[in-house]
Amino acid sequence: MIDLPIQKQYILPPLLLIVICALLMLIDAHSLLVFDRSQVEQQWWRIFTGQFMHTNWTHLALNVLGVVFIWILHAEHRSVSTYCWHIIFLALWTGIGIWLFCPDIRIYTGLSGLLHGVIVWGALKDIQVGMKTGILLFVGIWTKLIWEQIQGPSPEVGALIDSTVAIDAHLIGAIGGLVLSVTLLREQLKRTPSS
Repeated sequence: MIDLPIQKQYILPPLLLIVICALLMLIDAHSLLVFDRSQVEQQWWRIFTGQFMHTNWTHLALNVLGVVFIWILHAEHRSVSTYCWHIIFLALWTGIGIWLFCPDIRIYTGLSGLLHGVIVWGALKDIQVGMKTGILLFVGIWTKLIWEQIQGPSPEVGALIDSTVAIDAHLIGAIGGLVLSVTLLREQLKRTPSS
């Protein structure tokens, strides 16, 4: 039997993230908040807010599945403040990374870049606390990222979300997860007795 982390402190942050993204779709804030390279210099907030916009309801549903998957796997690793910090940092990291290193991405929407970072951090946290599945997840996510870089974006998923899958954003987000994981390494070094 699966023991889901349904305590309030574990369920509220991902639920709030889902609600915010759904509300932005409902009020059709796309034209004001989407990452649009032609408008970012005058409207810098789009670097951040574009992460929470989606091309269509299927795109949002796929990202919601990712949020739920991460909640099931790693909710107990994060406090409310840690969850919020990770989302804010990874949204900025991914947006700035796209702005600086992906000039071909004119429009960017979706949580997938930052979710890759959240998964990477969670896998490393699993490893830190002695969960062998963390190694499998860490290797799996990097295998997926390498495969995407070699094969290119999935046309099937692109058709579902009515956009090209931004595989470079996935890589940028995952690297952001590694950056966040520096604190895990620091914690581990403090715990390890020196010889």
